[in-house]
Amino acid sequence: MSLLDFLNRKNTPADTAPSIMPVLPKDIYAQSTLDLVDTIAPTALKIGSRELELGEKFVRTFYTISYPRFLSDSWFSPVINLDKVLDVSIFIHPVDTEQALHAFQKKVAEVQSQINEREAKGLVRDPLLDTAYQDLESLRDNLQQAQEKLFDVGLYLALYGDTKEDIAKTEGDIRGVLDAKLVYTKPALFQQEQGFRSCLPIGTDELLVNSKLNSSPLSSIFPFVSFDLTSDRGILYGINRHNASLILFDRFSLENYNSVVFAKSGSGKSYATKLEILRSLMFGTDVIVIDPEREYEQLAEATGGRSFNISLSSDNHINAFDLPPVKEGEDPKDILRSNIIALVGLFRIMLSGLSPEEDAIVDRAISETYALKDITGNVDFTGMEPPLLSDFEQVLSGMEGSESLIERLSKFTRGTYAGFMNQPTNIDLKQQFAVFSVRDMEDELKPIAMYVITHYIWNAVRHEMKKRLLIIDEAWWMMKSEDTASFLYSLAKRGRKYYLGVCTITQDVEDFLKSPYGRPILTNSSLQMLLKQSPTTIDVLQQTFSLTDEEKYLLLEAGVGEGLFFAGMKHVAIKIVASYTEDQIITSDPSQLLAIKQEKSRYASRQS
Repeated sequence: MSLLDFLNRKNTPADTAPSIMPVLPKDIYAQSTLDLVDTIAPTALKIGSRELELGEKFVRTFYTISYPRFLSDSWFSPVINLDKVLDVSIFIHPVDTEQALHAFQKKVAEVQSQINEREAKGLVRDPLLDTAYQDLESLRDNLQQAQEKLFDVGLYLALYGDTKEDIAKTEGDIRGVLDAKLVYTKPALFQQEQGFRSCLPIGTDELLVNSKLNSSPLSSIFPFVSFDLTSDRGILYGINRHNASLILFDRFSLENYNSVVFAKSGSGKSYATKLEILRSLMFGTDVIVIDPEREYEQLAEATGGRSFNISLSSDNHINAFDLPPVKEGEDPKDILRSNIIALVGLFRIMLSGLSPEEDAIVDRAISETYALKDITGNVDFTGMEPPLLSDFEQVLSGMEGSESLIERLSKFTRGTYAGFMNQPTNIDLKQQFAVFSVRDMEDELKPIAMYVITHYIWNAVRHEMKKRLLIIDEAWWMMKSEDTASFLYSLAKRGRKYYLGVCTITQDVEDFLKSPYGRPILTNSSLQMLLKQSPTTIDVLQQTFSLTDEEKYLLLEAGVGEGLFFAGMKHVAIKIVASYTEDQIITSDPSQLLAIKQEKSRYASRQS
């Protein structure tokens, strides 16, 4: 029997005999063709008194028969969130208010008559009768005033399992939950066929086992009370491991657009981030990445973005003295002052700290260096050529007490590091996707390079407002220095005004949180993602995020791409999923990358 025949089958009298018709060749041909229903139908169907066999699966249906006097909010959520395969059907049949009021009038008269009869006999009053009378009168008033409506409600559940024992265990779990709430159920004995069809998404109530509920208790059965993070817009972050629903979310709909990702090495944090980048690009978001390991170059190449390699021998340069154009309504003094403060922070990192006297000298020297190029707070310096580090050194050399500063600065202007810092900027951020790679930069210079790049990005963000996402991978490099951590915190705090979301990713959770700016950055991030963690850091995370013991063990035992996803006040267990095409673009698996590289080589050789 096909599934379509099963669904459309009617109970016919046993004595009705089918007419015998000749079978034509065209009918034989038509019967041999497959349609969609034949494809999705089970291989076999067997109807029993307590369950159905659908191919290799068993299904059992049962229904609710009674409810308590009061139903609390979300009483049905433990069933919805149960980690079992089940279908829930809720049929709501409105009852005409006039008919309901007429029936209530009779019922109230019956109850009142019983109460009067007990009083006439001198019997002690019955609390059950009094309560029933009060409830009936209250509901009748609400119906009369159109504050409530009455409905015939059928609540059916269909359980699936590989064996009868699996179904029996699931049924016991569900009935235990419901019995504790005084909601009682019964299996649809000898009505499994009708029960199964009633639980299919075709809108037919064949069991017709209904209970009368008014609007208030009916609303408590609302089924969409599971741990969902699904919104009307946004990108797909992954699958909800609680109930296999989709986690669709738009970070730009929250109070701030920032996020943090904590995970141990190899747990899929870069994979998850690249997947978010790919899907964000499709929705018109500009994305900028600071990449410490050149993991994002393939993604930039595949999406038409640009990748800039920042190193001592690279042809890509950023001048730390660059200034953003002055926009209408902005004061050049404020822009110049902000840039000078950022440069003082940069020189603290470059020169391994500054004494209070040196700090004042550097601050004054930066102002005079800009003045050499006629850049002051009193003029619009848009389009003016900014100074270089060598200009700053020249000004510094003429100032008293700067000998130690010049000695330490010389390696950045005339020494080994001159190719990195003392060059005019020759890159831009006009493309939708840009990657700044610092893999080939010496570890000693990585915090400096990330500070310079981030400052350059911040100037570009302030110049032109558009929806942007800044990804800082291995952010613990920036947390090493108080100045870089402070600048990163200011980005996270001020980015919302410029439509910028900052995503910080780190595997060194303890170093990140030990920084005085680690927790403030976390507090200013509306999205958090925790993937697989190591035992050495899990206790810190449990305390920071107030995780339960179950969530703690979930993070310890999670597979690659699995963890917890926090959005505002909600959080769910997540599994990161990607399509085949997305996986080929974003994979970081060395074996996959090697196979892709070999395939490209073979394709190039065939083309030649």
